[in-house]
Amino acid sequence: METCKPLKSNTCSKKHRPMNLFRLIRGLICLVVFISTAFIFLVYFAPPFAVILRLSSIRWSRKVTSFVFSLWLALWPFLFEKVNRTRVVFYGDTVPSKERVMVIANHRTEVDWMYLWDLALRKGCLGHIKYILKNSLMKLPVFGWGFHVLEFVPLERRWESDEPVLRQMLSTFTDAQDPLWLAIFPEGTDFTEQKSKKSQKFAAEVGLPVLYNVLLPKTKGFCACLEVLRGSLDAVYDLTIAYKNNCPSFLDNVFGVDPSEVHIHVRRIPVKDIAPSEGDSTGWLINSFQLKDKLLSSFKIQGHFPDPVAQHELSSFKCLANFMLVMFLTAVFGFLTFSFVWCKIYIVLSCAYLASATNLNIRPKPFLGSIRALFCFKKNKK
Repeated sequence: METCKPLKSNTCSKKHRPMNLFRLIRGLICLVVFISTAFIFLVYFAPPFAVILRLSSIRWSRKVTSFVFSLWLALWPFLFEKVNRTRVVFYGDTVPSKERVMVIANHRTEVDWMYLWDLALRKGCLGHIKYILKNSLMKLPVFGWGFHVLEFVPLERRWESDEPVLRQMLSTFTDAQDPLWLAIFPEGTDFTEQKSKKSQKFAAEVGLPVLYNVLLPKTKGFCACLEVLRGSLDAVYDLTIAYKNNCPSFLDNVFGVDPSEVHIHVRRIPVKDIAPSEGDSTGWLINSFQLKDKLLSSFKIQGHFPDPVAQHELSSFKCLANFMLVMFLTAVFGFLTFSFVWCKIYIVLSCAYLASATNLNIRPKPFLGSIRALFCFKKNKK
């Protein structure tokens, strides 16, 4: 069996850009801006759009919520590509805009999922990403509320308890008219040398491919997602992510010290090309991770993936205009909060709802349509 050379960790090498007083101050300002804007958007916009509107129509609630919160999400690609000057390079297949897809990717570091926004923004799907993530992230202050409002799927990493939760949540995403990018990381955790050795040992024991640059994927979650959503998906996007210099941490991104470049290889696979049986889907996923392993080994040697794609640069004007709009809305609602008692009461009630809804996983169901349907039924019966 062909093996690949391991992509050695370089977390001990120097940062691409040195930390200095300017980057420290700028990073702290970025943290304040991101947290304050997230808080204002959540407490003011989530109740009317993700709660009240949802009582009438899940579809329209998702459309409006996705649009509003995509304004905030777009701040991150702006930070990465325009402020930090991180170069994002795409390879492989050119994917069309606004498809309903499942996105699978390798998991090198804690911020891989944030770089999916750079691709989604270019495809007009930024607000439609739903991540499958570990349940502990839902406990993050403010951001956990956002994960809940955006309908991310929290799991405990125990299949017996996760399967019913996963299937129930996925059943609400089956409407082909609802835009969707369902993003999963089949490895289940980020890559480390220690985890890699354990994965290699297990693979050798059970006769599966030994992988060096990725972990052996967990297949049950992927197969369940594909089974439930197959009838409404256009394709699966198989992304392989690699970094020049260091694998960045969250704070590396905030302070702009890493990474220098992010390289993303994209394969677009029509859903019909993946056989429907669980065994075939499992085999397809494992083969995909073998290909990722080879791509990452090649990247280690050559410094790039094959088949570069000409992706347009993000518009500096649009990024800046979006930033100014978010800051304007934050300033307006911040002023209202400090100026009027009823706004303070609204904030308190909104925070109480968001905290309880996130902790108890409360998602309003539309009942106004059911009432109208019942009324029409009784009227027709007469």
